[in-house]
Order: sequence, then structure tokens, then C-alpha cells
Amino acid sequence: MAEIATWVCWGVVVVTWIAGAAYGARNTSSRRQGGSGSGWLWRVGSVVVAVLLFRFARHDLRRVTDHSWWIELPGLALLSASTAFTIWARLSLGRMWSASPNVLRVDHELRTDGPYAITRHPIYSGLFGMLLGTVLLNGLGASLALLVVGAVVLATRIPIEEHLMSQTFPDEYARYRERVPRFVPGLKPRRRSR
Repeated sequence: MAEIATWVCWGVVVVTWIAGAAYGARNTSSRRQGGSGSGWLWRVGSVVVAVLLFRFARHDLRRVTDHSWWIELPGLALLSASTAFTIWARLSLGRMWSASPNVLRVDHELRTDGPYAITRHPIYSGLFGMLLGTVLLNGLGASLALLVVGAVVLATRIPIEEHLMSQTFPDEYARYRERVPRFVPGLKPRRRSR
């Protein structure tokens, strides 16, 4: 059951992304902002670290595998809710979505409603929730390495997007940052000292 739920949730998200990317590629044009950055280096490095972690700690990670219902049930709930939230965020972003965190669509608009009123990065929040739900649903263990990789990738992408939005929409994004948390829904944003 856990494996089927995992494949269904991730499969729905992948299909949504492929369809959205294909539609967006035909109907919009984009422009790159700033340099390409070193984000790719962090992502590659995080994958290498995860592979090494998995390779050398596989026995230890298997020891923490636990298929108890009290771990798997919250994992299933989190995976399902995060999948719905991720798809909602992707559909809400529509043609403004880009695979690269430093690319804007021509006539880009700042989204602040729907899931973007809950967190400034709802796609990333949803994907991280899906990763955490997957880890719990599959009994922790070796899938913990996925969580590490996901956290590192997101930690490199979010600051790039924040900087781009601050440059593109300086006043509007500053007000948005004041009222909407960065990543975790429900957390109050920290006040910036001026």
C-alpha cells in the first residue's frame, strides 16, 4: 500500500509538471535574470553526498526503518495533502512557472493569492512535504537520504528566487514578505530591522 501511494502521488505531480512545461513552452517566452549562479553545483553536490550517505550508512539506515502504523499513517496523510498543495500551487502559478529559479516569463506577474497567500514558495513547501511524507510512509530508513538531498536543493533555490523577486518587484515583494511566511505555512514572517 505504501509503495502504491508513493508512486501514485509522485506520478501525478510528474505528469502535471510535464503537461504544464509542455504547455508553457509553447505559449510563453522567458528571460534569464542575473548569472546562472552556482545552484547547479550545490544540487550535484547534494546528490553525491546522498549517494555516499546511502552507500556507507545503508546498514545503519535500515536499522531505523520502522513500518509501524503510527509512522506510516501520518506519512500517508502528509504525502496526500502535500501532493494536492503542490499541484494547486503549480496550477495557480500557470504560465509564470519556470524550471530555473532565475528565469522570469515575459510580462511576469507576482502571484500573492491562493497557495501563494499561505507561503511564498508553496511548490517547494509542497514538494518538501511530499518528501517528508514519503520518508514516513516508507518507514524512514534509507529514504532519509532523499530528504537530505531535497532540503539542500530547496535551500539553494529559494534564496535565488527571493533575490529575483525582490529585484523585479521591489515594493510589492517587500510588502508580500512582511505578511506571508517564506516556507512553512502558518509561521509568522520575521520582521526585518531597517
